[in-house]
Amino acid sequence: MDANIIKFLRSSPIFQGISPDALDTMLDCLKPKISNYKKNSYIAVEGEPYTGLGILLSGEASVMKEGASGSRIIMAVIGPGDLFGEMIAFSPKQDWPASVLAQTPCSVMFLSPEKIIGECTNACASNKLLIKNMLAILSTKALMLNQRVEYLAIKGMREKISVYLLEQYKINKKNTFTLPLKRNELADFLNVSRTALSRELGRMRDEGIIEFYRTSVKINNLNVLRKGAE
Repeated sequence: MDANIIKFLRSSPIFQGISPDALDTMLDCLKPKISNYKKNSYIAVEGEPYTGLGILLSGEASVMKEGASGSRIIMAVIGPGDLFGEMIAFSPKQDWPASVLAQTPCSVMFLSPEKIIGECTNACASNKLLIKNMLAILSTKALMLNQRVEYLAIKGMREKISVYLLEQYKINKKNTFTLPLKRNELADFLNVSRTALSRELGRMRDEGIIEFYRTSVKINNLNVLRKGAE
């Protein structure tokens, strides 16, 4: 496997703690498939046959649920090193539970779940660590999904926006930051209309709580924002 890919993969949580040489040997066993996707093309489509655990090597993609009417709810936005399809990897269900759309040109590595848990032909000493990492990822994702359900249960528009902005504030550790989602993507993520979202953001700006320009946001009054999230 290419040395640059080996170096990059070591930053992915599934290969954490595995040495470059051990990872190179392991990949000989796993026999990954690398595919490239154009911007706005589907990497995976909900309901279609599952093709394996995906690792984004480059680009940005969104994981989403799509309704019959064409409505979308963005579950997550992923970048280089992030995984998708891990929740179904060891499930008897073998259809993609959500769609994955390339927001930019993307390169993706797919791993077969059977090879992850199967006996390594090269007797890789790091195979147990790989499985341990996988279990940790699944546990973390389960907790995140539980939090996501609670988040979607929020009814008020301002409350949704306030909670989301506070989460971004905690992640970035500063009052001014760039949102990972564009306005229409944020509306899908919050499960609200873009018009209603823009209207409420405008009200919050007029009240001096926040300032924004495109995807850049500045929190002017953190205390009021926190009250809005209660």
